[in-house]
Amino acid sequence: MTDTVVARRYANAIFALGRKEGDDALTRHGDCLATLGEMIAVAPGLDMTLKSPVISVDEKKAVMGKLLDKLKADRIMRNFCFLLADKERLAFLREIANWYGKLLDEAKGVIRGRLTTAVKLSAAKQAELKAALQEKSGADIELTFAVDKDILGGMVLNMGDRVLDASLRAQLGILRETFKRGE
Repeated sequence: MTDTVVARRYANAIFALGRKEGDDALTRHGDCLATLGEMIAVAPGLDMTLKSPVISVDEKKAVMGKLLDKLKADRIMRNFCFLLADKERLAFLREIANWYGKLLDEAKGVIRGRLTTAVKLSAAKQAELKAALQEKSGADIELTFAVDKDILGGMVLNMGDRVLDASLRAQLGILRETFKRGE
């Protein structure tokens, strides 16, 4: 089984359990998984511990138990993480957290995107662009902003699997191709 299939199955399972409990449980589980995913990302030793075949399941459960205690995780999250340990699936925890986040966004009607510009935008301009995009899409939008001087001007918007490239670099590329074709 590929990593993605495993992660998606477990994310769907914990999401289904959370849905039975209500929106608060969905959000709590999402926060817990996201925090665990971040902890694993910033602590390579933790990631290696959870993936290591040399470390026993009981030792992995002890580590997870301490992490879950710090996060004040509920019984369902504790049982879920211990199940992952029992099934030797803790190596997929970051991917599970990512998939769960996508499921949660979909359920809440949130669209995540990234807006790249050639210069840093002020907070007021960022809020204005975000409000305009929310109005056009009719959905809640979570935007991250980035700066890439190579686009020369304009902006590049990535939302899900869609890309809107309104950069000066793209416009110059189109113009170059037009000249090449002799149009």
